[in-house]
Amino acid sequence: MSASNIEASRKKKHRIDPSIKMKRQIGSGTFSFLDIFMGFEKLDAVTGVFGKKTQQILSRLNVEVFPREGFMGVSDEDGHIFASQIYLNTGVEWSVYLDVVHELVHVRQFMEGKELFDNSYSYADRPTEIEAYQVAAKEAGRIGMDEKEIFEYLEVPWISRAEHERLALACEVPSDIVRGKQIRNRKNSLPK
Repeated sequence: MSASNIEASRKKKHRIDPSIKMKRQIGSGTFSFLDIFMGFEKLDAVTGVFGKKTQQILSRLNVEVFPREGFMGVSDEDGHIFASQIYLNTGVEWSVYLDVVHELVHVRQFMEGKELFDNSYSYADRPTEIEAYQVAAKEAGRIGMDEKEIFEYLEVPWISRAEHERLALACEVPSDIVRGKQIRNRKNSLPK
């Protein structure tokens, strides 16, 4: 997401359930998931991922907060979540929220024995990433993000424009939004 889009997004409030609480000023270390991310165990998007075992799984899940730039991920060694302290403390609230939902899908995938980092696929084509982004994109719509905002949320720094477009289409962002963004980007890159 571009700097101007991030700034605009900071100003716009999305309807995250008020029972959801995220500790935003946290130091580095290892914490219980529910000590940092309270209320996620009651979120439909999360209970849809874990079913009846949601509370049990989240109460045993750890989050390793590291003191560097970055985002969030899931360990392919033991399935815990790791997160950048800087991102947790300063990231746009709805973005952190959606990334938590996304990473919880990876936690379940790890528990099912799925290969999280299957290098036979590009990042945007990896089935585990597509599923996690689909769940996050659906939740983004539920909290009031429009299709253009969802398209922008799906833009991450480590994928190409073509990969971003494929990922957005896999997440059911309408093709006219994807094509419209592509056309605007081309126009902005034309010499003046």
